[in-house]
Amino acid sequence: MILADSLVNGFLGSNLMGQGIVVVQLLGSIVMVTTIIGKMKELGFLSMATRRFLRDFATFGGVLEYYLQRRPAAMTGIEGIYKETCERLLKLLAPDMRSLVAGREQGSAGAALSAREIELVRGTCEHVLDDEEIRVEHGMGIVATVVAFEPMLGLLGTVWGVLDAFAEMGTAGSASLATIAPSISAALVTTVVGLIIAIPGVIAFNLMNASIRKITSDMEGFADELTGRIACEFQGRGA
Repeated sequence: MILADSLVNGFLGSNLMGQGIVVVQLLGSIVMVTTIIGKMKELGFLSMATRRFLRDFATFGGVLEYYLQRRPAAMTGIEGIYKETCERLLKLLAPDMRSLVAGREQGSAGAALSAREIELVRGTCEHVLDDEEIRVEHGMGIVATVVAFEPMLGLLGTVWGVLDAFAEMGTAGSASLATIAPSISAALVTTVVGLIIAIPGVIAFNLMNASIRKITSDMEGFADELTGRIACEFQGRGA
């Protein structure tokens, strides 16, 4: 309560520049909080959906069995990697083998790809993986920018306020504490506000970053496993 009163009094006592900086800081905090809330919900969904997909995928034998039976909608990054890779794989199969595999008929085990075609499938998988990693990290730049920008903007407001305080002191010709203290207090408001906004932002950023690392690690591991299994199951023709 005391801190709130001090901030309010300091804001009211600061100059137009300081008040403008505080307003910009508050607007930045709104953007940051909104982004954090949305991103945390997204990461929570992605973490749960990724675990569910990996659990379900492990119950199927062949690489394409899950795709043919479930037809994943690519709502998550790991599903997108799997779906795009399987579609690329099916396009490279010979037409007769493609129809056999798509129909899940006997004889689909004879489908085979050359080493070059396997590399094309691997390239598709890696490209989709890169895209999904970028999508998972979307929004983190906003939080990082606000977290870094708030204290620096606050420091600018404080330095500007101190300059004004000393200018006023020089004009008044007095160096008493009673003359300069209110101006210095008002000048410090922008730094305090910047730190109050930035500290929780740093904590939230680190928590979200840990979740992102876990999700991207799962996607990278799955992509490696998927391309390895495709090579084992389908590589059979010469170059």
